[in-house]
Amino acid sequence: MADYEILIVGGGPAGYTAALYAARAGRKTAVVEKLSPGGQMATTSVIDNYPGFPDGVDGFELGEKMEAQARKYGAETIYADVTGADLTADPKVVRTSEGDFTAGAVILATGAYPRELGLPGESQLRGRGVAYCAACDGMMYKGKVVAVNGGGNTAVEDALHLSRLCKKVYLIHRRDSLRASAVYHKALEEAGVEILWNSRVTALRQEGRLTGVELEDVRTGEKRELACDGLFVAIGRVPDTALFAGQVDTDPAGYLVADESCRTSVPGVFAAGDARTKALRQVITAAADGANAAHWADDYLLRQG
Repeated sequence: MADYEILIVGGGPAGYTAALYAARAGRKTAVVEKLSPGGQMATTSVIDNYPGFPDGVDGFELGEKMEAQARKYGAETIYADVTGADLTADPKVVRTSEGDFTAGAVILATGAYPRELGLPGESQLRGRGVAYCAACDGMMYKGKVVAVNGGGNTAVEDALHLSRLCKKVYLIHRRDSLRASAVYHKALEEAGVEILWNSRVTALRQEGRLTGVELEDVRTGEKRELACDGLFVAIGRVPDTALFAGQVDTDPAGYLVADESCRTSVPGVFAAGDARTKALRQVITAAADGANAAHWADDYLLRQG
């Protein structure tokens, strides 16, 4: 007999929503989480776009509330590092620093993390001028001067979003042309976004919070200062799925291939939240995935008899 009916890997909004729904369905459920409830959400000091909190909510606090609600209905939390898995076994096996655990169905909710610039002081300035999601944090910079670093569709979309909120938006790109779709080029011009070509950020200026960035011309090596209140880093995200590569189908970027039912290529294995192939990665879409994944995991177990 398996240790759990449904085992969830990852304790972010997708993981704990899945745990809530699975536990309320009467399934013996556990979440494996390596640090604390909330995942990437817990690193955000103010979340303004999650319904039900008109004054915003601290991401760490919201994560703790999600864990408490799932626990209320019987879901357990195992604090451990996941070191491996055998997802095709029957029952499925998840290996952790606290031992191996088995389950009839597994939900992978390991999330994704933003690719950072890797500059000194970057982590300390997160939430104090350095951000990685315009949709999440843009309102904090209303009426201010911001810069977006990147040249793909995400960077351009972030710049356009911020142009509706901020006094001035710069788009910093290390090449002389954008990788983003051509349709965006005119939109940037019309929005008044100023593109700084052939430039890369080499240092962050701060006085308790970000005050500007140092830019280097990649052709000449010349450096200059750009004063700004915020820097949005949009150079991609990295899905935390390496442990499952080769067992579950992934797309070229490493995201777990799953549709809106959250079913993966392996029967009884589901993907929820930012680790899944999807168009929009937000707290609310992660929570929606968690509900879907739990529903279809329950359905899978019913069909197994």
